[in-house]
Amino acid sequence: MPPADKPILPEATPAETPDGALPAESPDAHTAERVRKDLRDTQKARESPPGHVGKGLLWKRLGPGLITGAADDDPSGIGTYSVAGAQFGYALLWLVPFCIPLMIAVQEMCGRIGAVTGRGLAAVIKDNYPRWILFGSVFLLIGANTMNIWADLNVMAASAKMVFGLPFALWLTLIAALTIGLQILVPYRLYVWFLKWMALALLAYVVTALLPQVPHPWSLIARSLITPHWSWKPDFILTIVGFVGTTISPYLFFWQAGETVEEEVAEGRLAAPGKRLKRVSADELRTVRADTVVGMLASQAVTFFILICTAGTLHARGITNIETAQDAARALLPLGKSAYWLFTAGIIGTGLLAIPTLAGSVAYAVAETAGWRYGLYRRYDRARGFYLTIGAVIVVAYLLNFVHAVSPVKGLLYSAALNGVVAPPLIVLLLLICNNKKIIGAQKNGLVSNVLGWLTVVLMTVAAGFLAWAMATGKAS
Repeated sequence: MPPADKPILPEATPAETPDGALPAESPDAHTAERVRKDLRDTQKARESPPGHVGKGLLWKRLGPGLITGAADDDPSGIGTYSVAGAQFGYALLWLVPFCIPLMIAVQEMCGRIGAVTGRGLAAVIKDNYPRWILFGSVFLLIGANTMNIWADLNVMAASAKMVFGLPFALWLTLIAALTIGLQILVPYRLYVWFLKWMALALLAYVVTALLPQVPHPWSLIARSLITPHWSWKPDFILTIVGFVGTTISPYLFFWQAGETVEEEVAEGRLAAPGKRLKRVSADELRTVRADTVVGMLASQAVTFFILICTAGTLHARGITNIETAQDAARALLPLGKSAYWLFTAGIIGTGLLAIPTLAGSVAYAVAETAGWRYGLYRRYDRARGFYLTIGAVIVVAYLLNFVHAVSPVKGLLYSAALNGVVAPPLIVLLLLICNNKKIIGAQKNGLVSNVLGWLTVVLMTVAAGFLAWAMATGKAS
């Protein structure tokens, strides 16, 4: 297991020989070389991509929160929301405003942990809680994320085949190779710039929902947003469970904390993960909160438009039996090719954002657990274990698409079940961490964060329990 990085201190530089070189066999020569490579990585991370100027611009200040919110609307999530709109019309719209404060509370805690401690979630758990909690959480995260990536790759490849032709296996291979290659080969600043622009793919659902040929009863929509609708039918409750499980997922916890650490390094506030150069400022925390709020609002705004689009078209025409996002796209064809193309383009675009997030969150957790060097700002040869974990998760998910014993739709169900098991205890850990002065210092939770956090725990525990019951009795099949 590679040793943990040591602080980068100028006074630690070893003595040079008279000609200015370090002794070839000296252990200090290896230390100095490692320090130089670390410095090159951090300097590269701080380089802006082309056109990325204007320090005060809102777009530049947005990052982990926006990407996390956009990744929440991944192809499998789009499928869940499409099913909800097609099957129940506007009846589940109230879940959109209901989930927003819960999402903001949970994800803000993750971002704050990353900013204050300079470390990811797994590293903080490792240093403060029993190992069985750490290993159990990471193991379940790996399982849930692998299944989610499997389903996302399937939906993206099927959508690409549906629009462009060519074999499913070819698209599957190209998409898997592209996502791995981008994360390994593209410099951090440019890659984050790419991810932020990919978030704009979600606008496809806004445009689709507002096309002239998609009618909307706006008074009914307004009432449905503020008036909860309930039914004791298993299908209705299972859809709510899937909706909540898709919206508040454990991979988002690990991703936002880890990505916040990356941003701190890129902004020059950390020498490396866990090595803050100065105490976190109030301005940094305000940026984390604003970024999180914008990201979660954007995420749920897109969810709203997917729901009203499928409710106003598919449900209104009696098309209620769909299982995936590409089913929804096909069903939109009678409205014209523009709706069909936009909906499908959104699936592919959001997948290119979500899969790196899913794989990256696993890599952050595994690397922090194992004590490896990690970070997208590092080059491949400086964080092999981290990048190989990203590649391994995507490759396993890719191969699962050739195992036909379980359908991708079932895979989504199992992924939701695992997320439901992992999320409540992880949110409890977030609450404990964010109320522990030894870890978080003076940046503890306020009353609102605690109330919303514990409410999320209760609701997701109940949801996980119901899903377990439904799967055990066959009602979820």
